[in-house]
Amino acid sequence: MSIASAPDEPAWPSKSRFAYLRWGLLALIQLALISIPLVDRLQVQVSGTVVSLELVPVDPRDLLRGDYVIINLAIGRLSTDLPGADTVKSGHTVYVELARDGTASAQPVSMSQTPRQSGELVIAGTVTSVSDDKIWVDYGIDAFFLPEGEGRVIEKLDTSRVLLEVAIAEDGRSLPLTLLVDGEAFKSDGTF
Repeated sequence: MSIASAPDEPAWPSKSRFAYLRWGLLALIQLALISIPLVDRLQVQVSGTVVSLELVPVDPRDLLRGDYVIINLAIGRLSTDLPGADTVKSGHTVYVELARDGTASAQPVSMSQTPRQSGELVIAGTVTSVSDDKIWVDYGIDAFFLPEGEGRVIEKLDTSRVLLEVAIAEDGRSLPLTLLVDGEAFKSDGTF
């Protein structure tokens, strides 16, 4: 009899390695999908220009995340007399150019349906409604979360004392950073 050759290695170790590799790849894909919105927020926060915006009356509370302040930005209600406002309709994406004057809140100076390329400070939003004299714009920054019990403090303040610091990226994306009360930071929401 001849010496029998060593038995072939069983196939299960290679299948096992393949299974681990497949599960590892799926885990990496899930982590990548989860990190996309976080990377977007971080990019706006790091590279964005910080401006202060005026608020109109507020309202707090959320059962899951604690108190929050509804952000009703003054620039959410724009005059139809604003340059570039004559062609916008409900549902349009608009880019509102803002002008800053020292430490005062930024004010809208024009609006366009295309992003600016000249380096002006613009915030992107969606037109929600148009009337004869007003255009309502949603900028996607409508809530600012606070620790439990602190929303009532903001609710009781005169809104002329409260400003919202917002980071605005070059492409118009925005992220709320800090509530300012009488020019001093009250709380921060989105900082990493």
